[in-house]
Amino acid sequence: MADEQNDKEKKANPNQINIELTEDVAEGVYANLAMVAHSNSEFVIDFIRLMPGVPKAKVKSRIVITPEHAKRLLAALNDNIQKYEDTFGPIKKSEEAPRFPLNFGGTVGEA
Repeated sequence: MADEQNDKEKKANPNQINIELTEDVAEGVYANLAMVAHSNSEFVIDFIRLMPGVPKAKVKSRIVITPEHAKRLLAALNDNIQKYEDTFGPIKKSEEAPRFPLNFGGTVGEA
């Protein structure tokens, strides 16, 4: 019976994609820096976590996409930023690099 329902749904929406989001991926990965590079055939986006007081940043995820998909991503981000700003107001943009306090604002411990 369930197979018949799935077949009907596929026929009704032939362009619909069934996307699975596993629990570990759904948790997400925090990144506060992104770097983008490209070649003639692909865009590479590295999502990086830069921690205060740590001289070495770590790439947490790398996404490789085609130029066409990069343009679609740009359009989707523009659309979502516009919707965000319509709801919450303009996003403030700073021209300087983010500065972190070396001790996160607390006391510096010694071991």
